[in-house]
Order: sequence, then C-alpha cells, then structure tokens
Amino acid sequence: MDAKFLDILVCPLCKGPLLFNKAQQELVCKGDRLAFPIKDDIPLMLEAEARELSPEEEYK
Repeated sequence: MDAKFLDILVCPLCKGPLLFNKAQQELVCKGDRLAFPIKDDIPLMLEAEARELSPEEEYK
C-alpha cells in the first residue's frame, strides 16, 4: 500500500487516523475499534465491511 495514499486516508466514521496492519492487510481505527480490510490493494472503507477489534487487539 502506497505510503502517500495512507497519509490521506481517515476513518470514514470519526475522521480519525488509521494505522496500517501489514500482516492482516487492514487499516485500523483505534478510536472506533474497527479494522477495514484491504482487498487487491483497495481499502474497503465501509462500516459494513469492517470488523470490530478484539480487546487484545485494541492495545497493540
């Protein structure tokens, strides 16, 4: 995923910053506790596509 692209992406819900989880190919919003998947280098930034972070993942 292009670093410049990551710099302009924000959470679609809270407009907060996203963290790139390279291992799981996800963009993570710590504020909303959601992880948005990246499929074929395209981030799926829909709340319906996101998964909720487990309590263990919140503090990583």
